[in-house]
Amino acid sequence: MERTDGSPAGSPTTLTRFAWLSIAAALTTITLKLGAYAVTGSVSLLSDAFESTVNLVAAVVALFALRVAARPPDDNHQFGHGKVEYFSAGVEGAMVFVAALAIGIAAVQRLIDPRDLDGIGLGLVISVVASLVNLGVGLVLLRAGRQFRSVTLTADGHHLITDVWTTAGVLVGVIATKLTGWSRLDPIVALAVAANIVFTGVRLLRSSAAGLMDEAMPRSEIDIVEEVLDRYRCTRQVEFHALRTREVGAWRFVNVHVLVPGVWTVQEGHDLVEDLEIDLDVALPGTLVFTHLEPMEDPLSWADVELGPRS
Repeated sequence: MERTDGSPAGSPTTLTRFAWLSIAAALTTITLKLGAYAVTGSVSLLSDAFESTVNLVAAVVALFALRVAARPPDDNHQFGHGKVEYFSAGVEGAMVFVAALAIGIAAVQRLIDPRDLDGIGLGLVISVVASLVNLGVGLVLLRAGRQFRSVTLTADGHHLITDVWTTAGVLVGVIATKLTGWSRLDPIVALAVAANIVFTGVRLLRSSAAGLMDEAMPRSEIDIVEEVLDRYRCTRQVEFHALRTREVGAWRFVNVHVLVPGVWTVQEGHDLVEDLEIDLDVALPGTLVFTHLEPMEDPLSWADVELGPRS
C-alpha cells in the first residue's frame, strides 16, 4: 500500500523563482568580474569570472530541471520526474571541469608570459561587490534547498558559496602579487582556483551519482523511521522487517514488510498499515510508504527479506 497525498516540494512557481534569482546573480557577477579583469588584467580575476559563467549555465539547467521535476506522475513516469534534479547536479559538476580547464589554460599562458597588474583598488572593490551578491543568493538557495528538499537548489547554493571562497582567495592573491611584485603569483593563484573548483565538481558528480543509483535515505532519517516502527511494535504487537529506503529528488520512499497475527481480518491489517503510513508521512513529510502484509506465524514470512526476485 502507498500514500500519495501531499508533496514535500514547493509549487513550480516558487522553485523556479529561485532559479531565476540564481540566473540574475550569475549575470550580475559575470559582468562585475569581467569588469574587474578589464581594469586589472589579472588572470586570477578572469578565472573567477569563468567560474561565474559556469554558475550561469548551471542556473539555466536548474530552471529546466525544476520545471520538469514539478510535473506530476504520468503513464511513462509513474514515480514522478524528480530524478531530473540529479541530472542537473551532474551537468553543473561537468561544467565545473570545463571552467577549470579554461582557467588552467589561461593561467599557464600567463605563467609563460607574466605581466604587471594595474588598477588593483577598483578591481578589488568590484570583486568584493560580486562576492557579496553570490554570498547573499547562495545562502537563500541553501535555505530554500533544505526547505523544499531540492537537490538542484542545494547544489546551486553550494556552488555559489564555493564561488565566494574562490573570490576571497583570488583577492588575497591579487593583493599579494601587487605587494611582492612577483607577477607569476597571479597565475599560480588562478591554478589554485582551478584545483578548488575541480574538487567542487567531483562533489557534485558524486551527489548526482548517488541519487541516480537510488542511494538510501540518510541514517538520521532512517532512525526516525525506526522510531515509528518501534512504537508500533510496543503498542500494536506487530513486527517489521525488510526495511528499504531511497530518495528521488524531494521525495522519500520507504518499503517495509509488516508482520501481523494470522487471525487478523483483512480490515484489521488494512487499518494498521494506513495508520503506519500516515504516521511515517507526519514524521518525515514527503514520504511515500509501500507496505507488504504478512502473517507472523508463517516461517516463510520471516524468510522473505532478501533483495531481488525469488529464485
